[in-house]
Amino acid sequence: MALKGSCLCGAVQYEVDQLDTPIAHCHCVTCRKAHASAFATTAGVMRDHFRWKTGEDRLRAFCSSPGKLRWFCAVCGTHLMAERPAQAHVILRLPTLDDDPGSKPVMHIWTSHDVGWLLDPDDVPRYPEWQPGR
Repeated sequence: MALKGSCLCGAVQYEVDQLDTPIAHCHCVTCRKAHASAFATTAGVMRDHFRWKTGEDRLRAFCSSPGKLRWFCAVCGTHLMAERPAQAHVILRLPTLDDDPGSKPVMHIWTSHDVGWLLDPDDVPRYPEWQPGR
């Protein structure tokens, strides 16, 4: 059964038949800036396992490094996938999945790009919703 995914506003929707590479957290500076996050969670999907379902006219691309296009929704800005057109796979942004892929991340890559002020030490409090008193 296909996994469904979408952008924040729902204008762009896609399906993937399966993930073709393990899930990884990428810490490179371009992923950090493109996602406004400490890292981006990604997996490779072969092109014949990926298809846009709706909103393809709302997609825009940004060439973040030579030969690499990052595709995002022009309405809400959600970064959905990246690609190097010569490669057989696309790089899916896993947090945009609406369905559980059935696997978990197996590695962190490009940690040489980490910045100390974004590291998440184990002693930072965690709350299931807002912090108490808010």
